Amino acid sequence: MENVRFRPADHRRVGPGAWQRVGEVLRLGLIVGVALSLAGCERGAEAEALLQGYQQRLAAALDVTPPSPTSPANIAAFPDEDARLFDIPETREGILDIYALRECQIAALVANRNNQLGRVAAPSQRWLYELRLWRRLHACHQSEVAERLDEDDRQRLERLTRIKTEQMPMASWNALFASEEWTGTFSRASGPLAPDALGRPEEALAALAYLRTMTAHQLDPDWQPDSATLEHNLKALREAPFSAQVVRSLQLVDLRLRETNRMMSRAMAEASCPMTDDAQAMELSRYTDDELRPYLKNLTRVADAWLSAVDALLDAQRVSREAIEAYRRDWLSLDHPRAPWQRFLDARHTHRQHWAQLMRHCNNDEET
Repeated sequence: MENVRFRPADHRRVGPGAWQRVGEVLRLGLIVGVALSLAGCERGAEAEALLQGYQQRLAAALDVTPPSPTSPANIAAFPDEDARLFDIPETREGILDIYALRECQIAALVANRNNQLGRVAAPSQRWLYELRLWRRLHACHQSEVAERLDEDDRQRLERLTRIKTEQMPMASWNALFASEEWTGTFSRASGPLAPDALGRPEEALAALAYLRTMTAHQLDPDWQPDSATLEHNLKALREAPFSAQVVRSLQLVDLRLRETNRMMSRAMAEASCPMTDDAQAMELSRYTDDELRPYLKNLTRVADAWLSAVDALLDAQRVSREAIEAYRRDWLSLDHPRAPWQRFLDARHTHRQHWAQLMRHCNNDEET
């Protein structure tokens, strides 16, 4: 996708067929514009129009038939609850036993958790409950209160603290992976990001960072969770299904670039310098500089930032489920060669190589 300005190597006149194709490209631009105005809400229409517009212009410049675009596959469904959540057994204690630990100040917490509202609380609020309960049990176990308890109550406190310590990583995991805000970012009912929607989602990235902080400090007694801050950050994730949109964008560009790469390979197999019309080359160059290159640059930057933030959040977890690990490897990985990110980078790199080869051949032809 370098700047392209080629002169005909053999000084051939451009035939009427080539100019006809140029006209078809220009008409395509008008048709696409009308289609977008009539169906602006169609998912991915803007990105699709940009990529197919590039294919059409490049095909006209190469004097070849443009590819027939195929539809990219949808992302996989996010694992269901049974596969992604841990089964954590309930810890049951009698009212009198909890009352015996009243100096630990857990009775009100437990009562609120067990009332009608507590049982239907959002995953985020259940997470806060587990975090606060563990902190009070841990603090009580480390204080003089534990020394004043009789033997049975002291052992009960030790047991409850140990159980909640062991369960906390699973409780934190469940709170995240049960929340609609988090699972909603993987919605399959999403499309690729539009070119004008590729600004860094700063609030959503900040939300991922805060969730990572909460996870990393889940067993830090000196760190205190805050409900208002948590809900504010979760609200930022509700704005858009960004995980799915990023992956869908990578898939679309990967597919279109691979189609384009095959087209370029065929063109160069038929002629060492298939791009012989300077006017079409300049039109293609302008479109590449003004439309395609900024889109690919912004997508690379945004996808890298988002997938890195998701990766950091998942790395902060102390436990995991096999279904999530498989989904992470197949769709979110920064390293796996078959995941969308690496496939996108590979297709982009190969496309640059095709352009380098095309320019090298055409420049050599000019010199001879």
